[in-house]
Amino acid sequence: MIGIAAGLTIGGKIPFATTFANFATGRVYDQIRQSVVYSGKNVKIAASHAGLTLGEDGATHQILEDIGLMQMLPGMTVINPCDYNQTYAATIATANHDGPVYLRFGRPKWPIFIPKDTIFEIGKALLMNEGTDVTIFATGHLVWKSIEAAKQLQEQGVSVELINIHTIKPLDETAILASMRKTKCAVVAEEHNRIGGLGSSIASLLSRTNPAPLEFVAVNDSFGESGTPDQLLKKYGLDTSDIVAAVHKVIKRK
Repeated sequence: MIGIAAGLTIGGKIPFATTFANFATGRVYDQIRQSVVYSGKNVKIAASHAGLTLGEDGATHQILEDIGLMQMLPGMTVINPCDYNQTYAATIATANHDGPVYLRFGRPKWPIFIPKDTIFEIGKALLMNEGTDVTIFATGHLVWKSIEAAKQLQEQGVSVELINIHTIKPLDETAILASMRKTKCAVVAEEHNRIGGLGSSIASLLSRTNPAPLEFVAVNDSFGESGTPDQLLKKYGLDTSDIVAAVHKVIKRK
């Protein structure tokens, strides 16, 4: 599939290669590296069923390492939208982008909350809510969980700045650093292994430019298992309450 997609670009096509995220990345990593990225082909890898929320299919299909695998490839753009509307807009932007793109999305029915007319700009974070006490950097399904957490925190008197990092690479360093200068602490929320994902990228950025307290809401270096999406998010510490707890913890570290 990846080899055919790379070949189609030679004839001027813009191929979208799609399957489960586990197969679209882990099973064909060498082909992506050699035939697509190293060769500079304009292939779009649109990978579904990513993360724990794949659910009952279990650990063999719930890839939690794909963002890390893809963002380590030189020249690969990595996009992780948060709902249907943002995914639609991201797909159009991906087609118009010249170069290889990894477009990640999930399986379950999920709340739709991004307005249809919201412009999707690759590499530009989306400010969801302004705040002064703490920043939540969220991506994918955990943007919704972070919205829920921000509402609870607001009721508790905590002012949350929520930023939707839909593009993992290139990272919007300007937006991240501007927010951190204001709040001085942050939580990163992602449906991915805490090693190699968005949290690792932000931690690397902050360590080089603006060291600050940072907490992670992510899978703690393990495989998943079979269960419903809600059950798995709770068990692996990716639920609304986990984000709330991480915010309180990081504020104490300021």
